Amino acid sequence: MSPLADRILFMDGEAIVLDKPAGLPVDRPRDGSLSLENHLGSLTFGFQRWPLAVHRLDRDTSGCLLLARNPKAHKRFAAAFEAGEVKKTYIAAIAGIPAEQEGVIDMPLAKISSPDKGWRMVASAKGKSALTRWRLIGTHEGRALIACFPETGRTHQIRVHLADGLGFGIIGDPVYGTPPLVPGTPMLLHARAISVPRGNKPPVEGKAPLPDRFAAAGFTEATLADAGL
Repeated sequence: MSPLADRILFMDGEAIVLDKPAGLPVDRPRDGSLSLENHLGSLTFGFQRWPLAVHRLDRDTSGCLLLARNPKAHKRFAAAFEAGEVKKTYIAAIAGIPAEQEGVIDMPLAKISSPDKGWRMVASAKGKSALTRWRLIGTHEGRALIACFPETGRTHQIRVHLADGLGFGIIGDPVYGTPPLVPGTPMLLHARAISVPRGNKPPVEGKAPLPDRFAAAGFTEATLADAGL
């Protein structure tokens, strides 16, 4: 059995919410290393079809990932994401403490590429609209734990918004942030919760516990519990 079978946060006939571990890419990498696709056959739970990811999380982002268990559900869930109806909460540890307790980052993003640095996302007035609401959750030794509530779903949105909009990069983010506190540790970004509306049916909901790697920055699951998250 796949180790991911023990990381199911929600499951019914239409959906699975998986607590994706950091380091596992959703899409198959070019180098041929393992990805979510290698585990889908063990996540059928009696169904003939493999579940399919409805959205994406970066390789080193852990937490709530929505899988659809049939094509019709996939189409409806994808439409809910496109319409901005899906509620998402991300948790990030950053290398600094913002002056405000909460705020809104409204910063359009565009993709750029160069031969030496490869591709990355940057703030650009000509880019696609991107909006993230954020709230300070806790502080520890010059670091802060931030809850992010993205209202759009642009590539690397939270990573760039915190680095360029808030002014503090995510700890361990190799592109936009600062070095990890423990060498080799994935960046401290976690998809904490997701809620997907389904009309008259109860929403698909999941909440993923804060990974142990955040403890190096001074934050634990109790930090989120104290904040009502």
